[in-house]
Amino acid sequence: QVRLMESGGDLVQPGESLRLFCTASGSIWTINTWAWYRQAPGKQRELVASITSGDNTNYSDSVNNRFTISRENGVNVAYLEMNSLKPEDTAIYYCKADVLVDTGADPTPFEFWGQGTQVTVSS
Repeated sequence: QVRLMESGGDLVQPGESLRLFCTASGSIWTINTWAWYRQAPGKQRELVASITSGDNTNYSDSVNNRFTISRENGVNVAYLEMNSLKPEDTAIYYCKADVLVDTGADPTPFEFWGQGTQVTVSS
């Protein structure tokens, strides 16, 4: 039905920046909310940032003022701009989309996850 694919993860030094991408493809009527989560080794997955269809954003305290989430509706892409990266930002980053799926009948809401992209911050 719908597939999400993240990209942009890399190994960077503390203080550097990265931009993550998440692309959705498939039978998409519209995407309501995008979100980025992350999971560090031995820790639970946590919400990093989210953005609604009205461009309302929400950030975790640990990334507020360093990360920026955005979306490009025409091409079904979400971004996570990460600045001033710290070693504690090291994790697998996952994107999630709340999608109205075009089933051929009434659009139906589903939640989809990507496979994740590794971000490592180390000197």
